[in-house]
Amino acid sequence: MAEHESLEFGKADFVLLDNVSLEEFMANLKLRFEKGRIYTYIGEVVVSVNPYRAMNIYGRDTIEQYKGRELYERPPHLFAIADAAYKAMKRRNKDTCIVISGESGAGKTEASKYIMQYIAAITNPSQRAEVERVKNMLLKSNCVLEAFGNAKTNRNDNSSRFGKYMDINFDFKGDPIGGHINNYLLEKSRVIFQQEGERSFHSFYQLVKGAPDAQLRSLHIQRDPTAYTYIKVGGQIKSSINDSADFKAVTDAMKVIGFTTEEIQTVYKILATILHLGNLKFGSDGDVTLIENSKLVSVLGDLLSTKDENVEKALLYRTVATGRDVIDKQHTHQEASYGRDALAKAIYERLFCWIVGRINDIIEVKNYDARVHGKNTVIGVLDIYGFEIFQNNSFEQFCINYCNEKLQQLFIQLVLKQEQEEYEREGIPWKHIDYFNNQIIVDLVEQQHKGIFAVLDEACMNVGKVTDEMFLQALNGKLAKHAHYTSRKLSPTDKNLEFDRDFLHSLYSVVGFIDKNKDTLFQDFKRLLYNSSNPVLKAMWPEGKLSITEVTKRPLTAATLFKNSMISLVENLARKEPYYVRCIKPNDVKSPLLFEHERCKHQVEYLGLLENVRVRRAGFANRQLYPRFLQRYKMISEFTWPNHDLPSDKEAVKRLLQGCGFEHDVAYGKTKVFIRTPRTIFSLEEQRAEMVKRIVLFLQKVWRGTLARKRYRRMRAAHIIIRAYRRYKVKSYIREVNRRFKNVRGMKDHGKHVKWPTPPKVLRKFEDALRNIYNRWWAWTLIKDLSPEQLVQIRAKVATLECLKGQRADLGLQRAWEGNYLVSKKDSPGTASSFTLVSSDLQRKDKFMRVLFSCNVRKINRFNKAEDRALLITDRHLYKMDPVKQYKPMKSIPLYNVTGVSISPGKDQLVVFHTKDNRDLIVCLQGMVPAGDSRIGELVGTLLSHFKR
Repeated sequence: MAEHESLEFGKADFVLLDNVSLEEFMANLKLRFEKGRIYTYIGEVVVSVNPYRAMNIYGRDTIEQYKGRELYERPPHLFAIADAAYKAMKRRNKDTCIVISGESGAGKTEASKYIMQYIAAITNPSQRAEVERVKNMLLKSNCVLEAFGNAKTNRNDNSSRFGKYMDINFDFKGDPIGGHINNYLLEKSRVIFQQEGERSFHSFYQLVKGAPDAQLRSLHIQRDPTAYTYIKVGGQIKSSINDSADFKAVTDAMKVIGFTTEEIQTVYKILATILHLGNLKFGSDGDVTLIENSKLVSVLGDLLSTKDENVEKALLYRTVATGRDVIDKQHTHQEASYGRDALAKAIYERLFCWIVGRINDIIEVKNYDARVHGKNTVIGVLDIYGFEIFQNNSFEQFCINYCNEKLQQLFIQLVLKQEQEEYEREGIPWKHIDYFNNQIIVDLVEQQHKGIFAVLDEACMNVGKVTDEMFLQALNGKLAKHAHYTSRKLSPTDKNLEFDRDFLHSLYSVVGFIDKNKDTLFQDFKRLLYNSSNPVLKAMWPEGKLSITEVTKRPLTAATLFKNSMISLVENLARKEPYYVRCIKPNDVKSPLLFEHERCKHQVEYLGLLENVRVRRAGFANRQLYPRFLQRYKMISEFTWPNHDLPSDKEAVKRLLQGCGFEHDVAYGKTKVFIRTPRTIFSLEEQRAEMVKRIVLFLQKVWRGTLARKRYRRMRAAHIIIRAYRRYKVKSYIREVNRRFKNVRGMKDHGKHVKWPTPPKVLRKFEDALRNIYNRWWAWTLIKDLSPEQLVQIRAKVATLECLKGQRADLGLQRAWEGNYLVSKKDSPGTASSFTLVSSDLQRKDKFMRVLFSCNVRKINRFNKAEDRALLITDRHLYKMDPVKQYKPMKSIPLYNVTGVSISPGKDQLVVFHTKDNRDLIVCLQGMVPAGDSRIGELVGTLLSHFKR
């Protein structure tokens, strides 16, 4: 059963419908289509509705969701069926097949491509180059076959006009190693005729619109589809198909697969030949038939690599052998036209079969020995035409619909057979199921001597002129009493049927049946093509080597060939384990929104989908392996959650179902539990959904707690580590400082040269404090033995350095500061005694304690007049003296009146003493011995040191 989806999307499996009726089936199908759910199960069958829009459900993420999962574990999807087929092939060593059916435009070709894409994506995990090459060629073959076998119809822009069955071979590891393609009944009449609004095969338009100009010139082709009679109808249609891009993609794909350049060129020469054939016009001159546009003959000769006269003769004459004589019989205008069209159809069909054969030559498994490499298993993918009912249904539609009846019969038989075998295998009683067996329809077509094909072949063998009307009369005679055959002659009141034209309920017209069944191609054309100098073209027509007089067996008719290929196909499918994709077309206007009820209802009926549901529901609607059932529902019962301790999984399932009260609605097989009604499944799903919520909440709680504890432990560990690391760094730093400064007392500079270690970030402030302590200690070691006078001088120098560092070049720090220079005999050798007497008098008078500074100066007044003076600064006054008059005091300024001192940065030693009464004193220190001695620093430092004290 599919993963439980919300009921707003309908039932994911038709088997779970409450009532099995056509109305409920259609309502569920419509609801799912409108909700964007294009896939629905019928047990192990996928029903696919064409969405007519791109859907983001085929990417790598989706592939991973379905890889290795059971069908019911995920929502319905093509990938689930592809995975089931692959698992059955790989696990049980069984050949499997996927049968894709449905009418034209239902999405069969796209479905087969997605299945191939999935199988390619999940294989070759070891990325072996050879396996990748095979996968790439298998995928590329689709591109080539679509170009030459698909066409735009009124129902479908990319309709497959042939049936395709592809076998993919796998080695014992489950990797693709090759493949083989069978093709069935190419609709070659499309080469020469298309209904209004349709196109011929894509390949013609790709050549005309996409080939390079040089290539078109070599093929004598114009870049205009409407210039060619055979494709003119399709050339006038506006389409979203990008033929130019597709041409390049197809050419590249052919190169990847392994087609040679010569082979690819021959393919396009044949397409050009067919286009030119369609433009040939025949006329008459009396009894003689002529080619009106004879220039085309030389073009055809060039493209077919043969002589122009041979081409002309094959088109206008037919060689007939009468006994030993050989004569050339001229065609009538009608015969020449028929021969031209027959040649165009035959060449295209032979080209298509050659392309398929060439692909097979390249991708088929070679040099594989089962004894060495293990068993070679196969997955077959059948993408074949669906039922076709047009306004005008001819021989091709009859064959296509016979094929579908044949496959429908196989579908019902195999589904019933699978059901019966599973019941017997599991030991569950089987009861007979009534269903419509369409064997009677198949027999009506293919029965020996009595079937429609037999009557058609018999009509074609008659000597003389045989018409389609004669064939219809023969049908009326032989099948008049058959319950499923009718014609206007047998039902005169049925006005839907035309006299002498229509038969059966589907309105098949007999017009063209005889010609299409005979499929006549004059032997002259076969000889013409066999004698071509192009080896690729020559190899396509081996029967052309027969002598004109050589007697051959009558070739099998098209109907017989098709019947035999269908019987062979069905026998091949019956030997494999089948999986089904049933495609439905929701409307005829390719709308992603429109669901035409009657249109879909008709398809559901002829695909036998309701019968399929009834077969599946006749006994038990659902069955699952015991371990899988437990894995899904074990949380419902206390005896099975989280794990059971019962003797077997079967006993655990019994205990679980008994606890839920469902034991009356189930049966227990050997490996599976069988559940009769969908209600039981829904109830189990509801209980599971309820328990899953609680389990999820519990798991979330536990997980969040686990995450929180883990986060706490990580944070705590980090904190401990950080703390230990910091402690380690601090200790390391302190140990290193201790090591470096251990013996500083014995050093000459007391450790001034020692480099400090880099501190950790946390100790930056500590380092600043430590350096400060060291600096104070270092300074103390320097000054501890100094006298009080020296200490005063040191403090003054420090004050000068703090104040003037960087302001002047020379602060006089390197010499001893004497302070009272006028007492010194160096500065004033003749007047020192006079100054001493004056200073002693001032000391008695003004009661100062000591002289701070004295020096000869040059005073500058406000009139810019300079005079020699002397300056005496005591701890109480500042004195200006006249050295000429025995240092007579001229001015006395109390120190408390001095508000500041300004000095110049130059060598002039200018000093300005600022006073409260704004009568500033401006002097230049002079008379120094030696002459260049700078005393500005000493003056400033002495004053600063004094005022600080």
